Amino acid sequence: MPPVEPKPLRVTVQPTAIPAIAEDRSAWPEKLDDFSPWWLSEPSLAPRGAKRLLPHGPQSAPLMVLVPMPGEDDGEVLLSGRTGKLLDAMLCAMGLDPATVYRASALPARIALPDWAGLGTAGLGAVLKRHVSLVRPQRMLVFGRSDISALLGHDLAHNAHHLRTLNHENGSVPAGFEYDLETLLTKPGWKAGVWQRWLDGAAATVGSE
Repeated sequence: MPPVEPKPLRVTVQPTAIPAIAEDRSAWPEKLDDFSPWWLSEPSLAPRGAKRLLPHGPQSAPLMVLVPMPGEDDGEVLLSGRTGKLLDAMLCAMGLDPATVYRASALPARIALPDWAGLGTAGLGAVLKRHVSLVRPQRMLVFGRSDISALLGHDLAHNAHHLRTLNHENGSVPAGFEYDLETLLTKPGWKAGVWQRWLDGAAATVGSE
């Protein structure tokens, strides 16, 4: 009788849990003016030594633009690279002065392959909601729909185009969820869909007033 070969051992690798982000909520900024210094200094928001970029724009802006993280070619200012130039062109086409738009990222620094769902569980989604509540924008455009919807805990991340609002600490704001700007650079034909959804969202906002 031939010897029985031992069955290979199955090793299950558990994903590494992301440490809690900004766990002490008593230290969270209560005013927008206090958000930027906290964004630069809170250790749990980005790896040590990573280059952090600040959000910028006016409070109560007509539009808040949110991207997952700074662009690869951003300099010292968020959305100052190629994606920022694309954004400015889109804003002008929408009839918006780029200077009146608040620009933000869900992460202060660019990191490799973020686990967005894990970051949400660790607390980054709650940080984003605090940020939006401090800005108090009239409307939002979210570029990076799957990443941000996963961060916020939405089950239908793949169908985020159908989301129409972003909930925050003090209520909700009308929002459009779009492909990331890097994708729109490589697929310019997709901008027509962004434009149509923007118009549809504007019509829905007016109709609800």
